[in-house]
Parts: sequence; structure tokens; C-alpha cells
Amino acid sequence: MLIDSHCHLDFPDFSADLPGVIARAKAAGVGRMLTIATRVAKADTYRAIAEAHPEVWYTVGTHPHGAAEEPDVAPETIAALTDHPRCIGIGEAGLDYHYEDAAPEPVQERVLRAHIEAARATGLPLVIHARDADAHMERVLTDEMGRGRFSAVLHCFSSGARLAETGVALGLYVSFSGIVTFRRSTALRDIARQVPPDRILVETDAPFLAPEPHRGRTNEPAYTADTARSLAGTLGLEAEAFARLTTANFHRLFAKADLKAGPSA
Repeated sequence: MLIDSHCHLDFPDFSADLPGVIARAKAAGVGRMLTIATRVAKADTYRAIAEAHPEVWYTVGTHPHGAAEEPDVAPETIAALTDHPRCIGIGEAGLDYHYEDAAPEPVQERVLRAHIEAARATGLPLVIHARDADAHMERVLTDEMGRGRFSAVLHCFSSGARLAETGVALGLYVSFSGIVTFRRSTALRDIARQVPPDRILVETDAPFLAPEPHRGRTNEPAYTADTARSLAGTLGLEAEAFARLTTANFHRLFAKADLKAGPSA
């Protein structure tokens, strides 16, 4: 069984046929999914999806694209919203300087640090978004880890080798999306080979970044299987061994995820 460790099932792309999306995932061998928050204010939406679908867990947090909308959410508020058996993580939160109209860097950093504090307080892992912000992210993570340990994953990894190395050295996991299947992603595949096998996760980031051979379509959790096959080949593993590896890694990181609460594998 595979787990899609990062998707956005609340997005409009899936509103017309969410049961079908989940059914197609299961048919492809993707037995469980983690739907990721982008706004703390939408916590009820993520909870409702997870309560309606036993294959789904959820997180609570503010995406850096929403940092200007939720600049002052207290760590205590975030932590309180995780008090549900299907809520197994914090985020996604992070730094994204790709767009000119992004929230100011100090605001994004403040929001990220609040989420780190919430992760530290709850013991739940933080899902980290990093784009065009490698050096700044490295400084924040190194500083915060010095203030007290917390667990986290660098999701949809597309940054440089140094951030991956720093993350691994700090105890973080690294998750790869469909980007790793793209023909021109040679450098990213090289990074994947350097990540310790027990720190690797696989995801879709659906509805974005559909892997080959689905590139250009709306991504969905079923396509985790395609990314997994490609990444397994990159690492020299059989598909079944890679599925066992990443599922074990997921449950080691997201330790609150209760197998008994979901469907049978």
C-alpha cells in the first residue's frame, strides 16, 4: 500500500467527485491520503473531509501564500485545532518567494516560526513548504532546532542539495512529488539518491504537478503510484519494496496516524 503524504482534497478540482477521486486512488494501490491545510480558518473543512472519508487524515496550518491573510495566528490556536484523532500534523507552512506579490518575508517567517512552535508543543510533525527561499529556510530551521527539537518534512522537494542535506542533518524527512518524474529533473533525482531511504516520502501535491505520464492533467492521489514507480527506479528498488519503505516512513513521522481508524489495507 502507498500513502499520498500530501494532497489538497478541499480544492475545487475535486468538489464534484471526491468519492471517485478516493476510489481511483484505492484502485491504484494508494490506500490512504493526507489532505493538507492552507488556511487555519478552514480547519472545519479539512476535518469534515477526514470524518467523511476514513482513508483521509488532515493537518491544520497556514500556507505561505496565505501568510498575509493569517499573519498573527497564535501557536496555541493552531495546537488547539489539532485535538482530533484524524488531525495528524501541522501546516503546511513555510517560505515562498517565487511570486512578486508574496507576503513580506518577515510576515512569512513569523508565521512559519509560529507553526514550528505549535509543532514543538503538540509533538506533531510540521509540513514545510519551501520555494526560492533555500538560504532563509536553512537559517530558520537551524535556529529553531537549536531552540528545541521538532519533527518535520520538506514537502514537494524542488530545492537545492544543500537544503536537503541540512534538513536530513536536522532530522527532517524529504518528500518527492511528480516533479521528480519530469525529464529535466536530473538534479532532483540525484538529490533523491542522496537522501537516506528511511527519510523519504512520496506525494502528489494534488491537484498540482501531475507526474509523467499524466503531465498537464489535474493531479490526483491515484497518481502517487506513478511517482512511486519512477522514484523506486531512481533508487534501484522494486515498487513493492518502495511502497513498504515509504509507508513505514510515513507512520514513523506521522505517528498519530491510527491504522485502526482507516480502512483495511
